[in-house]
Amino acid sequence: MSDYSEYEDEDISSLEDNRNEAKLSEHDVITGADAGIESLAPDAPIYRLRLLYSQETFLAVYREDNLDSETMVIVPTRYGRDLAQVIGSVRGKLPPVSEIAWIVRTASPEDLEKSRNNTKLEKEAFDICRKKIANHKLEMKLVLVHYLLEEPKILFFFTAENRVDFRELVKDLVSVFKMRIELRQIGVRDEARVTGGLGVCGRGYCCHCVSDKLKPVSIKMAKDQKLSLNSVKISGPCGRLLCCLFYEYGFYSEQQRNLPQEGMRINYENESWRVSEVNPIACQIKLSHDDGRAVSVPACKFEKIDNYWKIKSS
Repeated sequence: MSDYSEYEDEDISSLEDNRNEAKLSEHDVITGADAGIESLAPDAPIYRLRLLYSQETFLAVYREDNLDSETMVIVPTRYGRDLAQVIGSVRGKLPPVSEIAWIVRTASPEDLEKSRNNTKLEKEAFDICRKKIANHKLEMKLVLVHYLLEEPKILFFFTAENRVDFRELVKDLVSVFKMRIELRQIGVRDEARVTGGLGVCGRGYCCHCVSDKLKPVSIKMAKDQKLSLNSVKISGPCGRLLCCLFYEYGFYSEQQRNLPQEGMRINYENESWRVSEVNPIACQIKLSHDDGRAVSVPACKFEKIDNYWKIKSS
């Protein structure tokens, strides 16, 4: 039996078992721990690499010559050996082996040429698969098609609101491409990270340009940053809460610990005032008096003594 026929059966059976969306950012790369390696030499050169098709970044070690930025290398992934780009070397504390992949070799000119040819094939495969999805009337959105470099396998990544029975679609794709086919359902945040785009700030998506590690974002982060809880204003194009809420949350949390909280009573010019607004960005504290007066005081004029906030004496 041919490889693609075998894989068709395997993929159909996995439809019943694999009930969670695939995570492009988790376990796509084979690490030292997966290979049974327990430790690294203290001087082992560590690099950060990027899988170009998914924008996933990860750490890797190479035991041969030093690698320059933008060097293309071959690394083992859970789908098979594939192409990755060196972003740069990593300095500082050595990470655990469980977080480090192992570079097989640098990419040859033949590897790069094959990758360029695969890019053209991926565009054709994308159009074919999208037509097949429409023919089968499946409620799924095709996001990405990727040919593995050293494996006769095509990966199709898609999003969908619900579980999709794609067994007939797999049969159609196998009959067309005559190789192993794998369909993976991913989340909308993963889709945004892969495709990229511009956010409301006018810059590239955080998940695509800043960090590929998708951290959990909560509504509490928006509340603590005094943002409008209008879902349109605090959600990204993917429909989920903005990634930047997480990146900026640490700053706001730190500032809140070092500034008086709203509602506190503070003695100012021998009168009792209430803290009505705290602006950690401008480092200004707005005080309100019961008679309606209001005044802004620089945050640097406040000090905390015995758990009580006071205004420093001149």
